[in-house]
Amino acid sequence: MAASNAEMTGGCLCGAVRFSARAGDEAPMACHCEQCRRWSGHYWVGMDAHDLTIQDETHLRWYRSSDFAQRGFCSQCGSSLFWRRDHRDYLDVSAGCIDAPTGLTLGGHIYTAFKGDYYEIKDGLPQTKDD
Repeated sequence: MAASNAEMTGGCLCGAVRFSARAGDEAPMACHCEQCRRWSGHYWVGMDAHDLTIQDETHLRWYRSSDFAQRGFCSQCGSSLFWRRDHRDYLDVSAGCIDAPTGLTLGGHIYTAFKGDYYEIKDGLPQTKDD
């Protein structure tokens, strides 16, 4: 887990979308739901982020993936960057796109009832079947 309110920077694979934000209070969580698995190619690890600033939004796109949330990605390289629940004043940033060193420690796993059948979760962290 990173220190609450720690400044973080990051961006997509091609560098077209760069951002800065403040870390939230919660440790990053690995989401194993079907949407996150399809979006990321495996499971997706998100970190609460506040006061997000995007340097240039030209290549940032949003996809409405459900009736309550959207996913942000780079239209140039396809990197999955953000998950945003409607009516919330913060969003989740993909831990994989945060610049190193992140200082993060994974806090656990959510939606494990929907995980892929090709892997096991054996790291000893807390697991929630239906978040």
